[in-house]
Amino acid sequence: MTRTLYSGTKNASSWAFRAWLALKEAGIPFDELVVDIRRPQRFANLARIAGFSPPGAVPVLVDGDTVIYDSLAIMEYANDLCGGNLLPKDVKARARARSLAAWQHAGLSGICSRISFESSFYPDRRPMTDGEISESNRIFSVWEQVLSQSNGPYLVGDLSLADLCFVPTVLRLTSHMPSLEMWPQSQRWAKVLLRRPSVQEWLAEASALPPVALDDYRE
Repeated sequence: MTRTLYSGTKNASSWAFRAWLALKEAGIPFDELVVDIRRPQRFANLARIAGFSPPGAVPVLVDGDTVIYDSLAIMEYANDLCGGNLLPKDVKARARARSLAAWQHAGLSGICSRISFESSFYPDRRPMTDGEISESNRIFSVWEQVLSQSNGPYLVGDLSLADLCFVPTVLRLTSHMPSLEMWPQSQRWAKVLLRRPSVQEWLAEASALPPVALDDYRE
C-alpha cells in the first residue's frame, strides 16, 4: 500500500474526519497514521508533518509521490478516484454540492466557537447559550431549505461530499441542541448521516479516547 492518510486524534480532528470519510465512502483503500494533535505533543508532531507538507497540519494524503495537504482537496481526490460517485452527475446539482462544501470549508467551523468538535465527546456537556442556539438555528434553517429542495435523504439527493463535509458540524450542534423539533428534515438527515457505518466507525474510536478538555468551554 503506497497511499497513506496522516489523520489526527479521533476526538479532536474534525478536518481529518472529513477526509477520512470521503476515502471510506469512495471505497478507496489506504493506510492510516494517526498523528497525536493534543497539547503539548502536537507541536513536535506537526513539525514533523511540515517536513513533507507545507501547512504542517493534518490531514495529509500521500499517494506515491503525490502529497495532498488540504481536507477538501483530499475529498475531491477521493471523488475522482471513485469515478465521481460522491458528487452529482447533473452540473447544477454538482455546483450546489460544491457550494455547500465550500461554505463549510471557508469558515462555518466558526459557528458556536466554544462548542468545539472535542466537546461533542464530553460526558457532561453544558447547555447552549441563547446566542449559540440562535447561531445554530441559522445553520439548521439553511439545511432545512436545501433538504426541502432535494427531497432528501441527503442534501443533493444521494450522499455527496457536501454531506460528508458537514458531519463534524452536525455532530457538534446536535450533541448540544436542546431540540430539533423546529427542523424535522434536518433532524432526519442528521440521524441518517450519523448512522452511516463509516461515521459510526470513526465515532466508536473517538468515544473510546480520553476527552480533550478545552479551557474556554465553560466560560
